[in-house]
Amino acid sequence: MNDQVPQFAWGHININVSNLERSVAFYEKLGFEGYRPGIPYLGLDSEAGVAEMPEACARALGLAATARARACIMQLGRGFPKLDLIEFADQTPAEPLSNADLGIVRLCLAASDLREAYLRLREQGVAFISEPQLCQDGMADIAICMDPDGTLIELIQPHPDKWPSPASRE
Repeated sequence: MNDQVPQFAWGHININVSNLERSVAFYEKLGFEGYRPGIPYLGLDSEAGVAEMPEACARALGLAATARARACIMQLGRGFPKLDLIEFADQTPAEPLSNADLGIVRLCLAASDLREAYLRLREQGVAFISEPQLCQDGMADIAICMDPDGTLIELIQPHPDKWPSPASRE
């Protein structure tokens, strides 16, 4: 038995979308930019149109062997994680998770001026659950917006100077 913990680094976050162009336009409003017009290791390309995913890739993802899709990779800055957007053909999507569900329910992006970002995005038609809210003891301002398919995106402006020190939690 190996007692060593595997070493991982960030790779990507995947969001399934109903309309690739509409979702790309939305994530560009948040500051993302195109990184690749496809996901090469899945045999998908946004520019070539819908393609059948190689059977081994579909199996690895728990999809039907005949899964067809198109996709792209976006990035926020030059680092990781990247953002994979995939539009599946001939699939009936499920409703997105809410904040009360189990599993990964939202993506969080940090803002240096949340109020300004909120106003700018709202002016561009981005849907929000509420305007920015000052949270527990002023430790952060948060607002949750939704992508075109209802995926939740938390925008946060943390105020770490108001956070308790790690030693005070004991």
